Amino acid sequence: MVSLNKTLLPNTNMSGEQDSACKYALISTVQGWVGILVSSKGIRRLSLPQESPSMAWEYLEPLKWAGATEVELGSFPDIERRLEQYFRGEETAFDDSLDIVGTAFQKRAWEVARTIPRGETRSYGWIARSMGNPGAARAVGQAMRSNPVPIIVPCHRVIGSDGRMCGYGGPDGVGQKLEFLEMERGGNP
Repeated sequence: MVSLNKTLLPNTNMSGEQDSACKYALISTVQGWVGILVSSKGIRRLSLPQESPSMAWEYLEPLKWAGATEVELGSFPDIERRLEQYFRGEETAFDDSLDIVGTAFQKRAWEVARTIPRGETRSYGWIARSMGNPGAARAVGQAMRSNPVPIIVPCHRVIGSDGRMCGYGGPDGVGQKLEFLEMERGGNP
């Protein structure tokens, strides 16, 4: 496993406040390069496997940050190992704290999606009903589309109410969604 770790200096957000400093790693896994961005509060962004470190880096939205110095991932010391385990098809827990940016609705939808067991699926409608908003399946779909931490928030486990695999933002679209589910069910990665 190869990884590149850096600290990113804080940037001023739209309200004029400074975000906390974040750390990132670019990790080589069996499925490609994964980028992860963490703050002192939790994991902020995670890329799906990409063909190159630069593609994984781009997903982390580097224009929001300035400067970089070498460091470790701090309070997430084993995240690299767990990501590698996951992409090898091994059972892996991602119960880390998150520091993701989104609306209250999105954050609640992502929280519910995190409860879907490995290798199982639930519908967008199921998530909406679990949130107490039974008519909000489309809004749940938009929240999953905006998920900044795929795999940790397993949006690949969310499907249409008729059992169809709906859109997926990974490089291979729905095909990648199916690959992750098969891998989680005991198939090869």
